[in-house]
Amino acid sequence: MQINRLFGIVYILMNQKMATAKELAAHFEVSNRTILRDIEVLSQAGIPIYTTPGKGGGISILDNFILNKTAISDEEQNQILFALQSLGSAEHMDVADILSRLQTLFDKTDTNWIEVDFSRWGNTKQDKEKFELLKTAVIKKLAISFTYPNSNGETTVRTVYPLKLVFKSKAWYLQAYCKLRQDYRTFKINRILTLEILSESFAGQDLEPPPILLFGPFPSGLVHLTLNFTSQSAYRVFDEFDMENILQNSDGSFTVTADLPDDKWLYSFLLSFGTSVQIISPQRIKQNLINEVEKLRKALTET
Repeated sequence: MQINRLFGIVYILMNQKMATAKELAAHFEVSNRTILRDIEVLSQAGIPIYTTPGKGGGISILDNFILNKTAISDEEQNQILFALQSLGSAEHMDVADILSRLQTLFDKTDTNWIEVDFSRWGNTKQDKEKFELLKTAVIKKLAISFTYPNSNGETTVRTVYPLKLVFKSKAWYLQAYCKLRQDYRTFKINRILTLEILSESFAGQDLEPPPILLFGPFPSGLVHLTLNFTSQSAYRVFDEFDMENILQNSDGSFTVTADLPDDKWLYSFLLSFGTSVQIISPQRIKQNLINEVEKLRKALTET
């Protein structure tokens, strides 16, 4: 395609400073006449390309072209490069060549200041393989099947139409239309097991997922909690809760208010803090947690 060749010519000239029409024609496997027409097109488009006749001459581009002509600000350039580096964290998404070209295009050399890896510690290969399957299914509009354990301890087999991958609140989610529930659902990708792409296509169907809601709607709703955490649990407090809901007390402890799902997940979450958390309110949740602890103690003593 001509547009790709035109971009390629500009890219080569920016890297090599100068090339002959014969060299460019050989590189793109076209005639010298085609290259000369391309140069004319680029020149008419405002690209400062010039030719130097005679021995040692050739086709060149002004060194300061990018700084003078680009319509993308320095901040926007950094954002584009960062977005590509983020995409490159997924296996099989080879953005190295694109990054290299854009770094040259933007005249950027300091792009190694961040590395993005969305996989979990110790589980890189499996996470990236799962992400690649989901990406393929979303792009090709193919149904998928998987088993899924929910926060109520139920495990179901789901067949869904995958619509969008979302990274939010330190985790990846899949938005999909669930054939079992006949409605849109959001699935946490870490919990998607035995994933399989099916031959069924949902191309042409008018499916548009609603905005992602991490906490809701839930059959049992949300419960408003007031919790107190020891000073030693600061790392978990700031990991799990919004700054605006955290109050540090004079003794170094933290009082936190939060609306959380009123289901079995809540008690597993609270138990994960061990003795670092106290439930101030509601008392119902505090008593339920005491009951869960007693069940745990009994189960441990019976084994």
